[in-house]
Amino acid sequence: MQAWIVVGSAENFEVLRGRDFDLCAFKSSRGREAQSMGRGDRLVFYLTKVVQFGGIAEVTGEAYEDESEIGLASEGKPGESFPFRVPTKPVVVPPPGHYVEVREITDLLEKTRRLGPKKLGMAFRGNLHRISEADYRQIEELLGRRGPAAPGA
Repeated sequence: MQAWIVVGSAENFEVLRGRDFDLCAFKSSRGREAQSMGRGDRLVFYLTKVVQFGGIAEVTGEAYEDESEIGLASEGKPGESFPFRVPTKPVVVPPPGHYVEVREITDLLEKTRRLGPKKLGMAFRGNLHRISEADYRQIEELLGRRGPAAPGA
């Protein structure tokens, strides 16, 4: 299992929630990373601007390319598509308002420890990041305290 941080807006996260996290879609510049994902990989959603971890989904199948519109929007490039997709299922997704504040846990994660709360933006530049299993387990535990695990997870 490889764990990933998926960087995106809270609005895009809600679009995926509306679909019951049946898929995750990535920008055209992330095709190589999407293709390297496999069944059982975990996707941790980092929500920009609000600086929170919103939930976790599990990859359930192979990556594919699809240009159909699903309602996601790029913060930096209006009209940019999200053609690379992986089927997923929710693992832990607390209700809105019960997410994990990343600024409060920077010292707990390898990825953010050396940067601290004031330089978090540097840790989450770009759309996709591999993270250690230790960081994944810490985030999963914290999100699990905020809300129920998804059915069947």
